[in-house]
Amino acid sequence: MSKYLEQIAINWFEAFNTKDLERLLALYHNEAKHFSPKLKLRQPETNGLISGKEAMRIWWQDAFDRLPSLHYKVTSITANSDRVFMEYIRQVNNEEDMHIAEVLEIKDNQIIFSRVYHG
Repeated sequence: MSKYLEQIAINWFEAFNTKDLERLLALYHNEAKHFSPKLKLRQPETNGLISGKEAMRIWWQDAFDRLPSLHYKVTSITANSDRVFMEYIRQVNNEEDMHIAEVLEIKDNQIIFSRVYHG
């Protein structure tokens, strides 16, 4: 099972780095939640948490539009029976690289919650 969950993470990175929003969203349950410190900074009213694919679509489309050079370099993927822990480096032209950890909670082969942590 952990290999299957690792593949979800690999698919997540491929979709994100090619800015394939539909492929990225297809990995998520319709009512999934996403937490990010960047979200909290850019949209304080959310307190960093959004719910549902439509909210995620708006969030990630905005990121892709604002940051066309945005790329995530994978450094580690670890999975267990229902979670994937991912470590990666956020790279954007003219910005300092940022080390990030993210947890994907998986249920019935879909991401139900993603939480981002910046280092």
